[in-house]
Amino acid sequence: MKIRIFNKHWLIVATFWIILEIAFWTQMIRDYPLILATSVSFVIMISSIISAHTLSDFLLPKAMATGKMKVFAIQCFFITLFLSSVFAGAAVGCYWLFLHGTKYDTVGRMLAYSDFWLKLGSAIPSAILINATACGIRFYQEHGKIEKNHARLQQAHLEAQLRILQDQINPHLMFNVLNHIHILMQKNVELASVLLVKFSDILRYQLYECNRETVLLEREVQYLKDLVAVEKIRWGDELKVDCVWNIKDGKRDIVPLLLVPFVENAFKHVSRLPMEKGYVTLMLSQQGNELIFTLENSASVQQPRQGNSHGLGLENVRKRLTLLYPQQHQLSIDKTINTFKVALTIQLSQKK
Repeated sequence: MKIRIFNKHWLIVATFWIILEIAFWTQMIRDYPLILATSVSFVIMISSIISAHTLSDFLLPKAMATGKMKVFAIQCFFITLFLSSVFAGAAVGCYWLFLHGTKYDTVGRMLAYSDFWLKLGSAIPSAILINATACGIRFYQEHGKIEKNHARLQQAHLEAQLRILQDQINPHLMFNVLNHIHILMQKNVELASVLLVKFSDILRYQLYECNRETVLLEREVQYLKDLVAVEKIRWGDELKVDCVWNIKDGKRDIVPLLLVPFVENAFKHVSRLPMEKGYVTLMLSQQGNELIFTLENSASVQQPRQGNSHGLGLENVRKRLTLLYPQQHQLSIDKTINTFKVALTIQLSQKK
Protein backbone atom coordinates (compact mmCIF):
# COMPACT_ATOMS: atom_id res chain seq x y z
CA MET A 1 0.00 0.00 0.00
CA LYS A 2 2.80 2.41 0.91
CA ILE A 3 4.61 1.56 -2.35
CA ARG A 4 1.50 2.38 -4.36
CA ILE A 5 1.09 5.74 -2.60
CA PHE A 6 4.80 6.48 -3.09
CA ASN A 7 4.63 5.68 -6.83
CA LYS A 8 1.45 7.73 -7.24
CA HIS A 9 3.11 10.74 -5.59
CA TRP A 10 6.15 10.68 -7.81
CA LEU A 11 4.01 10.08 -10.89
CA ILE A 12 2.13 13.31 -10.11
CA VAL A 13 5.40 15.19 -9.51
CA ALA A 14 6.99 13.88 -12.71
CA THR A 15 3.88 14.77 -14.71
CA PHE A 16 3.95 18.32 -13.28
CA TRP A 17 7.58 18.89 -14.29
CA ILE A 18 7.14 17.35 -17.73
CA ILE A 19 4.18 19.62 -18.46
CA LEU A 20 6.12 22.64 -17.20
CA GLU A 21 9.15 21.75 -19.33
CA ILE A 22 6.96 21.38 -22.41
CA ALA A 23 5.41 24.78 -21.68
CA PHE A 24 8.83 26.45 -21.34
CA TRP A 25 10.22 24.75 -24.43
CA THR A 26 7.12 25.53 -26.54
CA GLN A 27 7.35 29.20 -25.60
CA MET A 28 11.05 29.45 -26.45
CA ILE A 29 11.03 27.39 -29.64
CA ARG A 30 8.83 30.03 -31.25
CA ASP A 31 11.57 32.65 -31.10
CA TYR A 32 14.87 30.75 -30.94
CA PRO A 33 16.65 27.86 -32.67
CA LEU A 34 16.02 24.31 -31.44
CA ILE A 35 19.35 23.79 -29.71
CA LEU A 36 19.31 27.17 -27.96
CA ALA A 37 15.67 26.84 -26.89
CA THR A 38 16.20 23.29 -25.62
CA SER A 39 19.37 24.18 -23.72
CA VAL A 40 17.92 27.25 -22.03
CA SER A 41 14.63 25.55 -21.15
CA PHE A 42 16.62 22.64 -19.68
CA VAL A 43 18.64 25.03 -17.49
CA ILE A 44 15.44 26.73 -16.34
CA MET A 45 13.83 23.38 -15.57
CA ILE A 46 16.80 22.03 -13.57
CA SER A 47 16.95 25.27 -11.56
CA SER A 48 13.22 25.10 -10.91
CA ILE A 49 13.41 21.47 -9.74
CA ILE A 50 16.33 22.18 -7.42
CA SER A 51 14.65 25.28 -6.00
CA ALA A 52 11.19 23.76 -5.55
CA HIS A 53 12.33 20.45 -4.06
CA THR A 54 14.80 22.13 -1.73
CA LEU A 55 11.89 24.06 -0.30
CA SER A 56 9.24 21.35 -0.39
CA ASP A 57 11.25 18.22 0.47
CA PHE A 58 13.77 19.57 2.98
CA LEU A 59 13.01 23.02 4.35
CA LEU A 60 9.20 22.80 4.62
CA PRO A 61 9.05 19.47 6.54
CA LYS A 62 11.76 20.72 8.88
CA ALA A 63 9.88 23.98 9.47
CA MET A 64 6.64 22.10 10.14
CA ALA A 65 8.39 19.79 12.58
CA THR A 66 10.13 22.59 14.49
CA GLY A 67 7.47 25.28 14.07
CA LYS A 68 10.02 27.78 12.69
CA MET A 69 7.83 29.12 9.89
CA LYS A 70 9.38 32.60 9.98
CA VAL A 71 12.78 31.12 9.14
CA PHE A 72 11.13 29.15 6.35
CA ALA A 73 9.56 32.35 4.96
CA ILE A 74 13.00 33.99 4.79
CA GLN A 75 14.41 30.91 3.07
CA CYS A 76 11.53 31.02 0.58
CA PHE A 77 12.28 34.64 -0.21
CA PHE A 78 15.95 34.05 -1.07
CA ILE A 79 15.35 30.82 -3.00
CA THR A 80 12.55 32.46 -4.99
CA LEU A 81 14.83 35.42 -5.70
CA PHE A 82 17.51 32.98 -6.90
CA LEU A 83 15.08 31.21 -9.22
CA SER A 84 13.79 34.54 -10.54
CA SER A 85 17.38 35.57 -11.30
CA VAL A 86 17.89 32.33 -13.24
CA PHE A 87 14.72 33.00 -15.23
CA ALA A 88 15.75 36.59 -15.97
CA GLY A 89 19.34 35.66 -16.77
CA ALA A 90 18.25 32.84 -19.07
CA ALA A 91 15.79 35.09 -20.91
CA VAL A 92 18.28 37.95 -21.37
CA GLY A 93 21.17 35.64 -22.21
CA CYS A 94 19.14 33.71 -24.75
CA TYR A 95 17.98 36.92 -26.41
CA TRP A 96 21.45 38.45 -26.70
CA LEU A 97 23.07 35.18 -27.77
CA PHE A 98 20.51 34.86 -30.53
CA LEU A 99 21.00 38.45 -31.74
CA HIS A 100 24.70 39.09 -31.17
CA GLY A 101 26.30 35.75 -30.40
CA THR A 102 29.12 36.10 -27.86
CA LYS A 103 30.16 39.57 -29.00
CA TYR A 104 29.09 42.24 -26.52
CA ASP A 105 30.16 45.86 -26.60
CA THR A 106 29.82 48.27 -23.69
CA VAL A 107 26.43 49.52 -24.83
CA GLY A 108 25.23 45.95 -25.29
CA ARG A 109 26.28 45.02 -21.77
CA MET A 110 24.48 48.05 -20.35
CA LEU A 111 21.33 47.18 -22.26
CA ALA A 112 21.62 43.57 -21.12
CA TYR A 113 21.95 44.63 -17.47
CA SER A 114 18.98 46.96 -17.83
CA ASP A 115 16.96 44.24 -19.52
CA PHE A 116 17.94 41.77 -16.75
CA TRP A 117 16.33 43.88 -14.03
CA LEU A 118 13.19 44.30 -16.08
CA LYS A 119 13.01 40.56 -16.70
CA LEU A 120 13.69 39.89 -13.01
CA GLY A 121 10.59 41.80 -12.00
CA SER A 122 8.42 39.86 -14.43
CA ALA A 123 10.05 36.52 -13.49
CA ILE A 124 9.31 36.77 -9.76
CA PRO A 125 5.59 35.83 -10.09
CA SER A 126 6.51 32.74 -12.13
CA ALA A 127 9.11 31.67 -9.56
CA ILE A 128 6.66 32.23 -6.73
CA LEU A 129 4.01 30.18 -8.55
CA ILE A 130 6.36 27.23 -9.13
CA ASN A 131 7.69 27.19 -5.56
CA ALA A 132 4.24 27.73 -4.08
CA THR A 133 2.80 24.87 -6.12
CA ALA A 134 5.54 22.48 -5.02
CA CYS A 135 5.24 23.56 -1.38
CA GLY A 136 1.45 23.37 -1.57
CA ILE A 137 1.59 19.77 -2.77
CA ARG A 138 4.08 18.92 -0.05
CA PHE A 139 2.08 20.74 2.64
CA TYR A 140 -1.04 18.84 1.60
CA GLN A 141 0.85 15.55 1.90
CA GLU A 142 2.37 16.42 5.29
CA HIS A 143 -1.00 17.61 6.56
CA GLY A 144 -2.52 14.34 5.38
CA LYS A 145 0.15 12.38 7.25
CA ILE A 146 -0.48 14.41 10.40
CA GLU A 147 -4.23 13.80 10.09
CA LYS A 148 -3.68 10.07 9.60
CA ASN A 149 -1.32 9.88 12.56
CA HIS A 150 -3.78 11.84 14.69
CA ALA A 151 -6.61 9.53 13.65
CA ARG A 152 -4.40 6.50 14.37
CA LEU A 153 -3.53 7.84 17.82
CA GLN A 154 -7.19 8.58 18.52
CA GLN A 155 -8.11 5.06 17.48
CA ALA A 156 -5.37 3.58 19.67
CA HIS A 157 -6.54 5.72 22.59
CA LEU A 158 -10.15 4.64 22.13
CA GLU A 159 -9.12 1.00 21.81
CA ALA A 160 -7.06 1.28 24.99
CA GLN A 161 -10.03 2.84 26.79
CA LEU A 162 -12.27 0.08 25.50
CA ARG A 163 -9.86 -2.60 26.72
CA ILE A 164 -9.79 -0.95 30.15
CA LEU A 165 -13.57 -0.82 30.26
CA GLN A 166 -13.82 -4.41 29.12
CA ASP A 167 -11.38 -5.42 31.83
CA GLN A 168 -13.58 -3.65 34.36
CA ILE A 169 -16.51 -5.89 33.49
CA ASN A 170 -16.26 -9.14 35.40
CA PRO A 171 -16.68 -11.87 32.75
CA HIS A 172 -17.72 -14.38 35.40
CA LEU A 173 -20.56 -12.14 36.55
CA MET A 174 -21.58 -11.11 33.05
CA PHE A 175 -21.83 -14.61 31.60
CA ASN A 176 -23.59 -16.03 34.65
CA VAL A 177 -26.16 -13.23 34.68
CA LEU A 178 -26.84 -13.53 30.96
CA ASN A 179 -27.18 -17.28 31.30
CA HIS A 180 -29.56 -16.82 34.23
CA ILE A 181 -31.63 -14.32 32.22
CA HIS A 182 -31.86 -16.85 29.41
CA ILE A 183 -33.16 -19.50 31.81
CA LEU A 184 -35.62 -17.10 33.44
CA MET A 185 -37.03 -16.10 30.05
CA GLN A 186 -38.42 -19.64 29.81
CA LYS A 187 -39.83 -19.70 33.35
CA ASN A 188 -40.55 -16.17 34.58
CA VAL A 189 -40.54 -13.49 31.91
CA GLU A 190 -41.39 -10.69 34.33
CA LEU A 191 -38.50 -11.50 36.67
CA ALA A 192 -36.17 -11.91 33.70
CA SER A 193 -37.20 -8.45 32.50
CA VAL A 194 -36.42 -6.91 35.91
CA LEU A 195 -33.04 -8.64 35.98
CA LEU A 196 -32.25 -7.48 32.45
CA VAL A 197 -33.05 -3.85 33.31
CA LYS A 198 -30.82 -3.98 36.39
CA PHE A 199 -28.03 -5.61 34.45
CA SER A 200 -28.30 -3.03 31.65
CA ASP A 201 -27.93 -0.27 34.27
CA ILE A 202 -24.76 -1.96 35.51
CA LEU A 203 -23.26 -2.16 32.04
CA ARG A 204 -24.31 1.41 31.20
CA TYR A 205 -22.56 2.74 34.27
CA GLN A 206 -19.39 0.80 33.53
CA LEU A 207 -19.26 1.78 29.87
CA TYR A 208 -20.24 5.45 30.03
CA GLU A 209 -19.31 6.77 33.46
CA CYS A 210 -16.40 4.75 34.78
CA ASN A 211 -13.85 6.19 32.36
CA ARG A 212 -13.72 9.33 34.52
CA GLU A 213 -11.18 9.86 37.27
CA THR A 214 -13.92 10.25 39.87
CA VAL A 215 -17.68 9.86 40.04
CA LEU A 216 -20.31 11.03 42.49
CA LEU A 217 -20.61 8.81 45.54
CA GLU A 218 -24.35 8.49 44.99
CA ARG A 219 -23.78 7.05 41.50
CA GLU A 220 -21.26 4.53 42.81
CA VAL A 221 -23.64 3.53 45.61
CA GLN A 222 -26.49 3.11 43.13
CA TYR A 223 -24.24 0.88 41.03
CA LEU A 224 -23.48 -1.27 44.09
CA LYS A 225 -27.20 -1.47 44.88
CA ASP A 226 -27.94 -2.60 41.33
CA LEU A 227 -25.17 -5.18 41.53
CA VAL A 228 -26.51 -6.57 44.80
CA ALA A 229 -30.06 -6.56 43.41
CA VAL A 230 -28.95 -8.60 40.42
CA GLU A 231 -27.23 -11.13 42.67
CA LYS A 232 -30.27 -11.37 44.94
CA ILE A 233 -32.50 -12.09 41.95
CA ARG A 234 -30.04 -14.64 40.64
CA TRP A 235 -29.78 -16.66 43.82
CA GLY A 236 -33.20 -16.09 45.32
CA ASP A 237 -33.66 -18.00 48.58
CA GLU A 238 -30.29 -19.75 48.34
CA LEU A 239 -28.57 -16.76 49.98
CA LYS A 240 -29.41 -14.39 52.77
CA VAL A 241 -28.37 -10.88 51.76
CA ASP A 242 -28.48 -7.95 54.19
CA CYS A 243 -27.40 -4.45 53.17
CA VAL A 244 -27.28 -1.16 55.03
CA TRP A 245 -26.73 2.06 53.08
CA ASN A 246 -26.16 5.17 55.15
CA ILE A 247 -24.91 7.98 52.92
CA LYS A 248 -25.17 11.52 54.27
CA ASP A 249 -23.76 13.36 51.25
CA GLY A 250 -23.94 11.60 47.90
CA LYS A 251 -22.30 14.54 46.09
CA ARG A 252 -18.85 13.60 47.32
CA ASP A 253 -16.36 12.27 44.77
CA ILE A 254 -14.95 8.75 44.77
CA VAL A 255 -12.84 6.70 42.39
CA PRO A 256 -15.22 4.52 40.34
CA LEU A 257 -15.48 0.75 40.82
CA LEU A 258 -13.24 0.82 43.87
CA LEU A 259 -15.53 -1.34 46.03
CA VAL A 260 -16.92 -3.54 43.27
CA PRO A 261 -14.31 -6.34 43.42
CA PHE A 262 -15.13 -6.92 47.09
CA VAL A 263 -18.84 -7.31 46.33
CA GLU A 264 -18.29 -9.48 43.27
CA ASN A 265 -15.90 -11.78 45.13
CA ALA A 266 -18.31 -12.07 48.06
CA PHE A 267 -21.06 -13.44 45.82
CA LYS A 268 -18.64 -15.49 43.78
CA HIS A 269 -17.09 -17.30 46.76
CA VAL A 270 -19.99 -17.37 49.22
CA SER A 271 -20.82 -20.83 50.54
CA ARG A 272 -23.78 -22.57 48.93
CA LEU A 273 -24.13 -25.89 50.71
CA PRO A 274 -27.35 -27.90 50.38
CA MET A 275 -27.99 -28.00 54.12
CA GLU A 276 -26.60 -24.58 54.98
CA LYS A 277 -27.77 -21.22 53.70
CA GLY A 278 -24.97 -18.84 52.80
CA TYR A 279 -25.04 -15.17 53.67
CA VAL A 280 -23.63 -11.84 52.55
CA THR A 281 -23.75 -8.83 54.87
CA LEU A 282 -22.79 -5.41 53.55
CA MET A 283 -22.72 -2.02 55.23
CA LEU A 284 -21.68 1.25 53.63
CA SER A 285 -21.83 4.48 55.61
CA GLN A 286 -20.53 7.96 55.02
CA GLN A 287 -20.41 11.04 57.15
CA GLY A 288 -18.29 14.03 56.28
CA ASN A 289 -15.08 12.92 54.63
CA GLU A 290 -15.12 9.40 56.06
CA LEU A 291 -16.47 6.43 54.12
CA ILE A 292 -16.74 3.11 55.97
CA PHE A 293 -17.28 -0.12 54.07
CA THR A 294 -17.67 -3.52 55.72
CA LEU A 295 -18.49 -6.79 54.01
CA GLU A 296 -18.80 -10.31 55.34
CA ASN A 297 -19.77 -13.51 53.61
CA SER A 298 -19.91 -17.15 54.57
CA ALA A 299 -17.18 -19.38 53.24
CA SER A 300 -17.36 -23.07 52.58
CA VAL A 301 -14.86 -25.45 54.11
CA GLN A 302 -14.86 -27.21 50.77
CA GLN A 303 -13.65 -23.98 49.12
CA PRO A 304 -10.64 -22.88 51.17
CA ARG A 305 -9.43 -19.38 50.37
CA GLN A 306 -5.79 -19.80 49.66
CA GLY A 307 -3.32 -18.31 47.27
CA ASN A 308 -5.09 -16.54 44.42
CA SER A 309 -8.58 -17.96 45.01
CA HIS A 310 -9.90 -14.41 44.95
CA GLY A 311 -8.10 -13.72 41.69
CA LEU A 312 -6.35 -10.51 40.88
CA GLY A 313 -9.33 -8.32 41.75
CA LEU A 314 -8.49 -7.77 45.41
CA GLU A 315 -4.81 -7.25 44.67
CA ASN A 316 -5.72 -4.62 42.09
CA VAL A 317 -7.89 -2.89 44.70
CA ARG A 318 -4.94 -2.76 47.09
CA LYS A 319 -2.78 -1.17 44.39
CA ARG A 320 -5.45 1.35 43.44
CA LEU A 321 -5.97 2.33 47.06
CA THR A 322 -2.23 2.81 47.52
CA LEU A 323 -1.99 5.00 44.42
CA LEU A 324 -5.23 6.96 44.72
CA TYR A 325 -5.68 7.24 48.49
CA PRO A 326 -2.17 7.20 49.96
CA GLN A 327 -2.23 7.66 53.72
CA GLN A 328 -6.00 8.13 53.37
CA HIS A 329 -7.32 4.60 53.77
CA GLN A 330 -7.24 1.59 56.05
CA LEU A 331 -7.93 -1.87 54.67
CA SER A 332 -8.15 -5.12 56.58
CA ILE A 333 -9.07 -8.52 55.17
CA ASP A 334 -9.80 -11.34 57.58
CA LYS A 335 -10.03 -14.87 56.20
CA THR A 336 -11.17 -17.82 58.27
CA ILE A 337 -12.42 -21.27 57.40
CA ASN A 338 -16.06 -20.19 57.61
CA THR A 339 -16.03 -16.45 56.89
CA PHE A 340 -14.43 -13.78 54.79
CA LYS A 341 -14.46 -10.22 56.12
CA VAL A 342 -13.42 -6.91 54.59
CA ALA A 343 -13.22 -3.60 56.43
CA LEU A 344 -12.23 -0.47 54.55
CA THR A 345 -12.15 3.16 55.65
CA ILE A 346 -11.46 5.91 53.12
CA GLN A 347 -10.93 9.62 53.69
CA LEU A 348 -12.75 11.24 50.79
CA SER A 349 -11.54 14.51 49.33
CA GLN A 350 -13.03 17.77 50.56
CA LYS A 351 -16.23 18.80 48.83
CA LYS A 352 -15.62 21.52 46.24
